[in-house]
Amino acid sequence: MNAIAIDDEPLALQVIRSHAAKVPFLELKQCFTDAFEALDFLQRESADLIFLDIKMPDISGMDLAKSLTAKPMIVFTTAYSAHAVQGFELDAVDYLLKPFSLSRFLKACNKARELQLLRHPESGPGHVFLKSGYEMIRVALADILYVESAGNYMNFVTTTGRILARMSMAEALEMLPDGRFIRIHRSFIVARDKIGKMDRQQVWVEGVSIPLGASYTENLPVPPWSA
Repeated sequence: MNAIAIDDEPLALQVIRSHAAKVPFLELKQCFTDAFEALDFLQRESADLIFLDIKMPDISGMDLAKSLTAKPMIVFTTAYSAHAVQGFELDAVDYLLKPFSLSRFLKACNKARELQLLRHPESGPGHVFLKSGYEMIRVALADILYVESAGNYMNFVTTTGRILARMSMAEALEMLPDGRFIRIHRSFIVARDKIGKMDRQQVWVEGVSIPLGASYTENLPVPPWSA
């Protein structure tokens, strides 16, 4: 789980660094004393979790959290208990009152980890989890025939039906092992072992014709019938 910390007090960041180093599933990528430098970083990089001080100069942690378009999990850190209610109204994972111990820090990290697993169950070597509507559906890789881009969604066509999952093409490619799946068109990914035949313009998967993009032909396996 990737995290960053934002606090205008360097000593507070040192405490977070020390605690984070002892949490095996947490990687603290960056620490910032300047909130706007942190915002610039988040425009370029992703973070699963932010440890965010509430009382900072220029912009409060509350306002910073509200300004984020991508919504990482947030653990507020502050010396002022009066902000707790407002912090939870922003769906904060937890609220750490300074000074906080390692055990209290670990409890907050465990909460974030549990929430992350609920939102994004970990895929295994033989399956993936697809979020469709309000459900997380476990799908065996062996059952996936091909995947088609559909706007902000990806349509997973399987041996048993179709599953529409909200994700990008890049996210689908990252999820599917490239040893088993290849991109053959700007809108299509196919399972290598499901390709029945192909020509210069298309491939067939279970009798379905799928267009082949000219720039993706190098991704195709060499068919045995061409030898």
